[in-house]
Amino acid sequence: MVKTNDPDTNNISSEVKAKFNGFIEPFFSEHYRESCYPGLIFHQGKRKMLQINVPAKDLPTLLQAKPSKDNDPDSGKNRPEVKGHAEEIKDYVVERAKADKPWVLGTITANVDQQHIKIQELGRGICIVVIPNGVKLDITDGQHRKSAIHELIFSDESHLISHDDFAITLILEGDKRQCQTDFRDMAQTRQLDKSLLLSFGKFEGRVGITKNLIEQVRMFKEKTEKIKASPAKQLIYTTNYIARFVSYVFADDPNNQLQDIDVEQSSEALGECLNQFFSKCRDTHDISESKEKPTINQVAAFKEYSILGMSVGLEVLGRLLHCTYDKDRKYFDVDKVSQLAQLDWSRKNSLWENNIVRKAINSDKKVYRVSNSPSAVKDAVVAVKTTLGWI
Repeated sequence: MVKTNDPDTNNISSEVKAKFNGFIEPFFSEHYRESCYPGLIFHQGKRKMLQINVPAKDLPTLLQAKPSKDNDPDSGKNRPEVKGHAEEIKDYVVERAKADKPWVLGTITANVDQQHIKIQELGRGICIVVIPNGVKLDITDGQHRKSAIHELIFSDESHLISHDDFAITLILEGDKRQCQTDFRDMAQTRQLDKSLLLSFGKFEGRVGITKNLIEQVRMFKEKTEKIKASPAKQLIYTTNYIARFVSYVFADDPNNQLQDIDVEQSSEALGECLNQFFSKCRDTHDISESKEKPTINQVAAFKEYSILGMSVGLEVLGRLLHCTYDKDRKYFDVDKVSQLAQLDWSRKNSLWENNIVRKAINSDKKVYRVSNSPSAVKDAVVAVKTTLGWI
């Protein structure tokens, strides 16, 4: 837990603290049978709002969700609950807390009619917020977080968050239609691209391996888009492409998070394997071994020529490398990796025909489209293994 009373950062004298405590204590004593919290007042969007921090044990009784039911949006103030989402949040908190690792849940936003609470303004935007017994704060945003905390508080693992507080932004609004509008407005945030989420992910499992490979593998280094869903013109891959590839290599499953794998050992083994592969492969040798960044034209030509410049090419390669990996020895078969490197990975190779590379329908010209469907990838892998005599 971070301490905030470090002498280097907190130079308020004990005398001033004593005076402040003496001043503020009567407010809490007067309202000891009600919910009473220090708060901050601010104004936004032509409305008055409050910020309070609430102990975990108070949340289940203080907050209430009013989700819409059935097919009637007007039956509540926010969306229907998404099945399983609260459980996911609870599992996240429990997993991190048990491992003694940091975790965070975003601020919960709620609304209440100002007439139903007491605000004792102390000046400079500081106040005491008194919420009488029986008054509920209606959740505008954060119903799943509240449900997760509720379940955890009433479980055998409540001790994991018993000393934690949760921030609530309180909109002083009693009009139901305006509350629904507030929810809609808050819900219109742009979903983060998978590459950015992975880039900010915990350094463990496939996320840790992916981050290491982006720096260790010459074909990936400075050629990978780490934020957006699609690579910029001068980049070849995305973090998400590589993460799926990593899961294919070690688990033959693009969604496996590889939680129990040794990140550094696996990164080193796969990094050496890939540097060997990309160096020996005719399609990738020039880009991989060059000390200069490829130009936009070079990147475009590579993507147009080779399936290794596409996500589907990495998926095929990942599934094939899975066949070369010895889990017990943490080792990739060098000879088999060399066999893969000697293949023709260009789109024109008949090996990919009618699996991931298919002739465009209704076209007399030799125009091809690339398919990344699971069945197409599976057929491509079988075709390679058959050609190389692996099956």
